[in-house]
Amino acid sequence: MGKLTARLELIAEQARTTLSTKDTAREKALRSSRDALRHSTDAIRAVHRGEYEQARKRLSSARQLLKELDEALSEHQELLHTGFVYSAQKEYVEGCVTLGLIVENSLPDPDKLGVGYAAYLNGLGEAVGELRRHILDITRKGEIARCEELLGAMDDIYGALVTMDFPDAMTGGLRRTTDAVRGILEKTRGDLTIALRQRELEEKLATFEKKLT
Repeated sequence: MGKLTARLELIAEQARTTLSTKDTAREKALRSSRDALRHSTDAIRAVHRGEYEQARKRLSSARQLLKELDEALSEHQELLHTGFVYSAQKEYVEGCVTLGLIVENSLPDPDKLGVGYAAYLNGLGEAVGELRRHILDITRKGEIARCEELLGAMDDIYGALVTMDFPDAMTGGLRRTTDAVRGILEKTRGDLTIALRQRELEEKLATFEKKLT
């Protein structure tokens, strides 16, 4: 039994050392992911406020934190697939897509963002909600043509997401995101149609009043 006890003590010590190292890396990654998520959320808010340079700075900070997170977990690859890492990556993608489509008229590439396709596709889908918010904002300003462009982008995103017929375990629950995108798209299309009809009515009334004067 003495040999067994010594062997168990050695194994236990090795296990404690390994798990302690992994726990330290996990805690560091958790902090980085939380900060990255916060920066990405702040970037989205900045876009809606028209503070585009601030949004870019926030996203740059988020990107740096995600790189640090990757480095911290380089020897613990299984932790890269945990929920907190995925959430941070997804929010970062949402921020980049929101800025890209609203301000720069471009769609960021997942490889350049340094994220997996599951996080990218879900972040892309969630950005549709931000596009809707922007459309509602500029509809009140009468920027109908721009609204139609963004609605077209939303439609394109849905068209791409709906083709991803893979298990949720592979896509991070993309089916649910896609269903939400469809609902947002239909609601936004309806709101924009009403706004267009209202604008047409106002133009006809204005024309009619000119004829009376």
